[in-house]
Amino acid sequence: MLKGRRFRNLRARALIFLAVLGPGIITANVDNDAGGVYTYSVAGAKFGFSLLWTLIPITVALIIVQEMVGRMGVVTGKGLADLIREEYGFRITFILMVLLIITDLGNTVSEFAGLASGMSVFHMSRFVAVPLGAILVWLLVVKGSYRYVEKVFLAACVIYLAYPVSCFLAHPDWPASLLSTVKPSFHFTSGYLYMIIGLVGTTIAPWMQFYLQSAVVEKGVKVKDYLYSRMDIITGCIITDVVAFFIIVACAATIYVSGHREIRDAADAALALRPLAGHAASALFAVGLCNASLFSACILPLATAYYVCEGLGLESGINKRFSEAPAFYWLYTSLIFLGMLVVILLSEAQQVPIILLSQVANGVLLPFVVIFMLQLTNREDIMGKYRNGRFFNVIAWITCVVMVALTLLLLVTSFFPNTLPAG
Repeated sequence: MLKGRRFRNLRARALIFLAVLGPGIITANVDNDAGGVYTYSVAGAKFGFSLLWTLIPITVALIIVQEMVGRMGVVTGKGLADLIREEYGFRITFILMVLLIITDLGNTVSEFAGLASGMSVFHMSRFVAVPLGAILVWLLVVKGSYRYVEKVFLAACVIYLAYPVSCFLAHPDWPASLLSTVKPSFHFTSGYLYMIIGLVGTTIAPWMQFYLQSAVVEKGVKVKDYLYSRMDIITGCIITDVVAFFIIVACAATIYVSGHREIRDAADAALALRPLAGHAASALFAVGLCNASLFSACILPLATAYYVCEGLGLESGINKRFSEAPAFYWLYTSLIFLGMLVVILLSEAQQVPIILLSQVANGVLLPFVVIFMLQLTNREDIMGKYRNGRFFNVIAWITCVVMVALTLLLLVTSFFPNTLPAG
């Protein structure tokens, strides 16, 4: 009798978790987009295992930041942009939205560039792959319901297993990689600082906070079920940085040790694996890149459309028809079209700076977004008993301070290049 009751309770909890599952895992996994894969690949190819230690503090910061917006969405029933507009006015919200649109357009370009790069490994021209990809992601969101789109996104998350498998096929030095993960090392050079900002920017991107809160609200998660939503968020954060770990290790074990450490794009990383780790590792890396690019090409413009419409007080949501939320769908369509157009018109060499620069721009904008989040989640009139505790505040403020310090150091080294070694 007692065992039966426990089984029913366990089954009920599992069903609730599966019902709530989605926003956290999807949002965190989009971190490993084309720009992210390229950034992680460069980190491993250029610096070997020496940047692996950054993944631990980045994961902790990611969990804290994502949990804050998830909790805020459940408690208030409103998106982050909506709350910023209500509490700080239209002008501040408008400026923030413009900056984020510009950054997200760069991110969208990087997704289609990643798709073109990944498909080139399979000898498909970008003039074919990119338009087909753009049509596919547009139809998925515009013609699908929230539940259908979410199921497709969750299925796409599974394909990220290609990276751990390709890493194992590369036969890395596991003791050295694990030691580098737990033993911090710091090189006081402009290249190293730039890479750290890129890693943080691609892992804890500003757009993610807006999308996750909107997704939690649209899914209709209730306060009584938030424990399960928190589990969804934490699981997603851990998975995404485990995948990042395998990408860095794979490139460190092959490209870095070969001595040829410059790669133009993520496809270069896939091709570099071929002579050292075999065709299977190379193909799996490329498949992961194509999946990440298509996956993120859906989410990034979608996230932008969500928070811009919320910030401007316009109708938004996948469950609404085109006629019910025209601004939402037109913005989504425009970002996809412009991202596709840039990748088709620009050469591959011209696209590369956009990819890495967009990740660094994420890192520069992140402190501003986190400050708004901290102010909102500490207000008793908004959050009630669910406002931030001391631990959350300390970690979030440390994240802000570190990002501001790294950004200032990067600016100093950019304008005064002789201040630090160039390594």
